[in-house]
Amino acid sequence: MRFEQFLIGNAGRQAAKTALVTDRRRLSYGEFDDLTGRLAAALARAGVKRNDRVLVFMDNCWEAAVSIFAILKAGATFSPINASTKADKLAYIITDCEAAAILTQAKLMPIVAEAQALSGNSDLFVASTAAPNGQTPADAISFETCLAEVATPVPHRGIDVDLAMLIYTSGSTGRPKGVMMTHRNIDAASDSITTYLRNEPDDIILNVLPLAFDYGLYQMLMAIRIGATLVLEKSFAFPHAIFERIREEGVTGFPLVPTMAAMILQMRDLEPGFLPSLRYLSNTAAALPPPHIARLRELFPGARLYSMYGLTECKRCTYLPPEELDRRPGSVGIAIPNTEAFVVDDEGQRAPPGVPGELVIRGPHVMQGYWRNDAATERMLRPGTNRWEKVLYTGDLFQADEEGFLYFVGRKDDIIKTRGEKVAPKEVETVLHAHPGIAEAVVVGVADPVLGHAIAALVVLSDPSLTDKDIIRHCARHLEDFMVPKIVEFRTELPKTDTGKVSRRLAAETMEPAQ
Repeated sequence: MRFEQFLIGNAGRQAAKTALVTDRRRLSYGEFDDLTGRLAAALARAGVKRNDRVLVFMDNCWEAAVSIFAILKAGATFSPINASTKADKLAYIITDCEAAAILTQAKLMPIVAEAQALSGNSDLFVASTAAPNGQTPADAISFETCLAEVATPVPHRGIDVDLAMLIYTSGSTGRPKGVMMTHRNIDAASDSITTYLRNEPDDIILNVLPLAFDYGLYQMLMAIRIGATLVLEKSFAFPHAIFERIREEGVTGFPLVPTMAAMILQMRDLEPGFLPSLRYLSNTAAALPPPHIARLRELFPGARLYSMYGLTECKRCTYLPPEELDRRPGSVGIAIPNTEAFVVDDEGQRAPPGVPGELVIRGPHVMQGYWRNDAATERMLRPGTNRWEKVLYTGDLFQADEEGFLYFVGRKDDIIKTRGEKVAPKEVETVLHAHPGIAEAVVVGVADPVLGHAIAALVVLSDPSLTDKDIIRHCARHLEDFMVPKIVEFRTELPKTDTGKVSRRLAAETMEPAQ
């Protein structure tokens, strides 16, 4: 079914229950349903039609959540845009998807205006929240005016194979690509994830990740699907304030990314069990180093920890059942429910256990392709064993053990060739993270006239007394000679993407060629 039906159904069953908690407003399911209906009617009145694309250019606020479901109710396709996006990129997205409307905030209107001018799209419908002085920016319709509409259903006649979401993901090079997801894709992904996380209607899920990041977005989609409560925060910049919010709201689910885990583990004033309401923690975006997993389990003894792997093109691929953590701390697990995940060699044949190859995913959550980018789509979606389907080639190298549990090796295009050998950066990073004096690390290849590429490690220390020689000696004790970093650089922080994920590409761009 179409995904907005989960909101409508829960509003009918539990109108008074809290659906959303933000710093400025709490919304019950009834209020959430009413506001989304009002905004959907306003969008329809402004000319937004079935399958039109509407951008949501906001930070984590109640208006963003309302906007997403209002767009679905209008029969249109929502595209969440990170609030840190600059005008040239926003202009590209406006043009690429032929956006019909953009819903934004007053503080972002200068960027919207510049992007609109760059795109040449003078017909774009723009609705904005009010500025702190209560004024609506020029060239925009007031968000409050839109919410004054009567909440009447929009007769769009959409079905579940219509596009629900167009989420732009940045590749290593070139312009961002729009990942096309239908209502059926989102339904399948959210059903699978809430199944293995054992989510229940009484869950209270905290989200500090941007709604423009699919991991953050799905916290809201999953909460609304099961009738749970979402606590929406803007960031994890002030961890103690977030911990206080967890205690105040009785949060049961806490999604993490590795940079957040590293921040928590550097805090020295935390006692095991200090957040007793937590029932589970989850991690994706990049694999957690096993030492970080062990320390998180010590800090949160009452919470189940889920290591997961996914990519925007199918949302989620694998999860490690928490009971397997002791036996396989380096694994990202098995395929999520109603999904098949397997490793293939260069000829597309299934690789035997222990042999690295590309991970392939098949299931109802796999994207429809990239918006107006057939060449990129054909690289990722290829014919499967069954003649009627295409499967997703992830571009990531994995290997499986004898029982089918999967281990991330690295991105195919991240592999470093040095001294004629191939090195997966992830393997070196795992050893670096095992050192108690290292908070974060990323490994890249640096052009070298003799080696081809030299192994370089960028490191954030938790023990400032460590030297580069200490780190090289540590690596030499655990790695083959050709895998030991030749270069160690200390940083106060690692370069990250807008979603908080350490960026190997940005890290490599900061390095000078070896002499």
